[in-house]
Amino acid sequence: MRRLHSILLAVLAAVALAAFGMSGTAGAAADGRTPVVFVHGFTGNATNWVTAEAVFRADGYSSGDLFTYDYNWSQSNAVSAAGLAAYVRGVLATTGARQVDIVNHSMGGIVSDWYIKKLGGQPYVRHLASIAGANHGTTAAGACLVNLSCVEMFPGSAFLATLNAGDETPGDTQYATWYSPCDGVILPYTSTPLAGAANHLVPCQTHLGFLADVPTLQAVERFVSG
Repeated sequence: MRRLHSILLAVLAAVALAAFGMSGTAGAAADGRTPVVFVHGFTGNATNWVTAEAVFRADGYSSGDLFTYDYNWSQSNAVSAAGLAAYVRGVLATTGARQVDIVNHSMGGIVSDWYIKKLGGQPYVRHLASIAGANHGTTAAGACLVNLSCVEMFPGSAFLATLNAGDETPGDTQYATWYSPCDGVILPYTSTPLAGAANHLVPCQTHLGFLADVPTLQAVERFVSG
């Protein structure tokens, strides 16, 4: 009950911060934790991570440890990945840290993967946690092909072929994924696991439900803080 109470208080604090447009606080983290960068998915935004941030705060993370990368989800995922690269550089400069931990959801998976594999980001990422990531694409992207991001996310695209060629979990970054047969958006749901990662099957959770799934988010927090 005490832990649940802490999480609820942190949720309220996160909502208050979101209302003022704040995502991450300037200054080096006093607790020495590795900064966490959250990367949303298609049609998402920073508010997707309110519950996740509350879970992290309940285990001792501060506002200065948590950052949310917001981007234009309709553009090329390669462009979004370049923006993520710049964002991570800013987080490192702000906090004085040498690496970040990345937590992504949905299309944020391929944005993060492109940054790590194609833009030289791997040395700067300590842990990568992918929640229902579209790491190998999804046939659901066929419903939004008016957007370049969806063209790239559709299975068999040149973007995915380039992204997933070779080692899917390069370097000494620690990788983990969470995926579910009840996802309903990542189709097939087995598109999320990465070869070489710690891949966790969640018995039944929906795609958006993952964003409010406290047990899964706690498992993610334990992974990145380990």
